[in-house]
Amino acid sequence: MTYTKFFIPFLGIASVLSLSCNSTKKSASMDKPIPPKVHSITILHTNDMHGSYMPFETNLGNATAQTGDSIDNYMKFERKAKIGGFEYLASAIKSVRKNKGVDSVILLDGGDTFSDDQLGNLTKGEAMIKLMNEVNYDLMALGNHDFDYGLDRTKELQQLANFPMRAANITVNETGKSIFGEPYIILNKGDVKIAILALSYRNTPLTGNSKNIEGLEFGIGVDAVNKYLPILKEKADIIVLLSHEGMAVDKVIAEEIEGVDLIVGAHSHDVISPPIKINNTYIVQALSDVAILGETEIQIRDKKIVNLNSNYHYLWHDKMSPDMEIQKMVKDLRAPYLSSLEEKITKTNTIIGRQYKSESPFDKFVTSLMMDELNVEAAFLPGVGYGISLEGDITSEDIFKLLPHPAKIVTLEITGEQIRKTLEQTAINIKPTDKMNTVGGLIQSSGIQYNLNFNNPVGQRISDIKIKDENLDLEKRYKIATHTGMLRGIHNYEEFGKGVDIQKTDIILTEFVLQHLRDLNELAFPKRMGEVILNK
Repeated sequence: MTYTKFFIPFLGIASVLSLSCNSTKKSASMDKPIPPKVHSITILHTNDMHGSYMPFETNLGNATAQTGDSIDNYMKFERKAKIGGFEYLASAIKSVRKNKGVDSVILLDGGDTFSDDQLGNLTKGEAMIKLMNEVNYDLMALGNHDFDYGLDRTKELQQLANFPMRAANITVNETGKSIFGEPYIILNKGDVKIAILALSYRNTPLTGNSKNIEGLEFGIGVDAVNKYLPILKEKADIIVLLSHEGMAVDKVIAEEIEGVDLIVGAHSHDVISPPIKINNTYIVQALSDVAILGETEIQIRDKKIVNLNSNYHYLWHDKMSPDMEIQKMVKDLRAPYLSSLEEKITKTNTIIGRQYKSESPFDKFVTSLMMDELNVEAAFLPGVGYGISLEGDITSEDIFKLLPHPAKIVTLEITGEQIRKTLEQTAINIKPTDKMNTVGGLIQSSGIQYNLNFNNPVGQRISDIKIKDENLDLEKRYKIATHTGMLRGIHNYEEFGKGVDIQKTDIILTEFVLQHLRDLNELAFPKRMGEVILNK
């Protein structure tokens, strides 16, 4: 009893003291505001898949076609190994969603997605859309190659897709409205609203068949952002731009416009690591050809980005396992066309790649073949940025990755002066005075030698032009070969359409190349490399 009587009063005093201390602590803590909670939201992103659902072998010193000789952002693979493929992409996506939580992950694609591949051609883009549906993309920006099968087919693919395909700077002439509906989505992540605005490539009419985009108007991305930004600021806390305008123009947007928090880029096939930050805008991009899954984690406090972390998941086959369901789906999609896709055409014991802003070995082979077989003095093709290297056994689908479009061979005569203007145009395309005018890569050619110096003034960048080891005669007419796309003036090459004695054949360039390759036991490294000397 004595102990009990003693203990009860003690507990009472202790309780009072405890309450007093707690009250003091609460009072003190109320004087200091509790910092707002930090939200972490992960944006996964792909771009410029170009129908590349299959793995490929990397080569040292060259990434993919557009980055292997990039002037602005050189990138190369550090080792030779298998990479990519949609089953590996799906595995990486599922892994991040599992680790970060499905509700905090957004999946975006920057466009140029479902064509430029033989299975893409055979299914008119449906194969890639089916694969993308399986991994639940949230939004895709329409790239310039997403109209390769015509506008009506792009509409059908949008109906097949369980995600929107949009672009703020593509309007329908008949209605004046953005293609396929509002060009943005608003996603609620916790108490944070994220707006994602999609942009296409302003120069799309210069990169393909104009018939494929009849009825559409392609505007400047900067103008579209300025139009929609006030609307999005009313609706969302964080503004993300999903842009197919290319890194150079994305930088311009960041420099000129306040209020865009993040630009997820495409078109220029860049790995932007670490992210670029201009003013208050971050810029990221994840190469091309399903080689990398970009992961950009934004940390948000008080509805503003306070930090950003980026991680690029290189889809090396020896570092991860494929998703078995997607692997089976790929096999099933290929099954009806397997004999065509896997037809062995020839082989090569060297590496024959595609370059974009310098002489391209593969395109040198093709233009040399045109020159020799068509009895012309020179041959020209556009510089294009898709495709991967040939090595070992060469199949039909390997060639279609490099020559996917049904352009037909053309021969014609143009003057030496027209050739000079064409070469000056290729220099302007790569390095114009206004970055908005950037379009295409170096014109690919055989039979013509010249120097290109980007440090000289515009219009004076080309010198020492020779054909058949003789100085170019500006007055003389030269017989050349090209294809119907060049005749229509893609990449601003207007001089071909002004030629004389234009002979349009019914020979599709891809079939022309395939047939000649079938007759070769082995494809050697192309002759005539080194005709162009570049000073960057």
